[in-house]
Parts: sequence; C-alpha cells; structure tokens
Amino acid sequence: MNKKIGFIGCGKMGEAMLGGMLRSGVVSSEMIMVSTASVGTLTKVTSKHGVQGCLDNKEVAGFADMLFLAIPPSMHERVLSEVKDYIKEDVVIVTMAAGITTSQIEEGIGKRVKVARTMPNTPSLVGEGMTVISMNDEIDTADIREVTTLLNSFGKTELIQEHLMDAVPAISGSSPAYVYMFIEALADGGVRDGIPRKQAYRMAAQAVLGAAKMVLETEKHPGALKDDVCTPGGSTIAAVATLEENRFRASVLEAMKACTDKTKGINH
Repeated sequence: MNKKIGFIGCGKMGEAMLGGMLRSGVVSSEMIMVSTASVGTLTKVTSKHGVQGCLDNKEVAGFADMLFLAIPPSMHERVLSEVKDYIKEDVVIVTMAAGITTSQIEEGIGKRVKVARTMPNTPSLVGEGMTVISMNDEIDTADIREVTTLLNSFGKTELIQEHLMDAVPAISGSSPAYVYMFIEALADGGVRDGIPRKQAYRMAAQAVLGAAKMVLETEKHPGALKDDVCTPGGSTIAAVATLEENRFRASVLEAMKACTDKTKGINH
C-alpha cells in the first residue's frame, strides 16, 4: 500500500495494530510515523519496529494519508483541536475509542472529513483480532478497501452501520474477558480433578480455540456443533444440562446488556 500511516498514541492496542501491518507486509516501516506523549514509549516503539517517530502530534498529522487516533476518548477533543489545521485534505481519520462517533470527529476537525470508526480487541496482539468498522458518508470504496486491508493484517474485520457500534463492545470488544474467565474456570475444574495447572490452562485454551475455529470454518450453527458432541445419555449432555440449570446463556446475555448499557452511558 502506497499510503503514509500515522499513529497519534501508541499504547498496547496501537502497537498491536502497527506490528500487524508490518508483519503482513501490507505497509513498510518507512511509511509509518508515530507520536507519543513520552520519550520512553517513543524510543521503545521506534527501535522495535523501525518506524519514524516524534513527540509532536502536528507532525504526524501533516505526514499521514491515514491517521489512526490510538488515544483514550477523553483526549480526542484536545488532540483534534491541536492537529485540525495540519491534516491533509484527503486524509482518512481512524478512531478506535469507545463512544467516539464519526460526527464528533468531524466537529473536532471543524469540517467534513473521511472518518472510520473502529472497535478492535486485545487478541489483535497475537494476530487474531476482531475489528468492527463503521464509516461516514465521505468514505469511498477505495478508502474502505484500504482501511479493511490494514485492519485485516492483525485479524478479521466486519463492516456495520454506525448506530450498531454501541453493541460491539459486548460481543467482541469486551468479550475476550468473559472467555478468559471461562478458560480459567475450565482449568480450575481440571485442577480440582488432579490435572497440573499449566497443562489445564493449555488444554482449556486449545479447546476454546478449536471450538471457535470449528464455528468459523465449518459455518455450521453453534447449536448443531454442540449437538455433535452430545451423545445420548452421555457425560457432555449432563454437563450441558447443568449449565442450562445454572442460567449459563442467560448470564452471558445479562452481562452483555450490562456492557452495552455502560457503553451508552446508562447507569443502573
């Protein structure tokens, strides 16, 4: 890709995205510039990845054809005010902060600009991220292709309408936390039955990874895949029945609603 990529901010998520782009070869290191708030972070990122770096957000804004805002929601207003006079005319601005809308980006810049709103997740760190994207009306087909190419370099992407973005944290942004809890519980059960903990974690994590891969690659309904494991009168259906008795699925749905409500600013 012959586009200059800028990152304002480069914490764990920003660095995961940057690293994925470089590993995939979709963009070269000399085409990337980052700005950070500290010399320590800047030195770490530039020495590790061989990209250009500075402590000046305005410099990155003037460099980038595609500008990633890898910053917390609370920093957007200040950063946009700082860089709005330095961005390129045809720049694509990519935000990844929960609750920041494309219209808020435009208001911060003070004019109509191309904006992609994204919600990545932490498995991007290992190249298995799920990034959901919505875009404003200024984005064209070529922009969509370039944005998705970059984001696919560290996982998978889904395009959705912006009014659905508040539902994304519950299903893919925050859900790795629920899965880690499930893996931990599976491992605890194994340890209770005598399996050494390190082995229990590996067994549980691989089982979850394999199950997820079965859903993606077979495209069979998860319920059908569950049925394939449950033999009549067997141990698996006994475990499934116990999960149902203890409101396993209902608990997940309630947790997701709490996550979505929090994202929307609804307090209970």
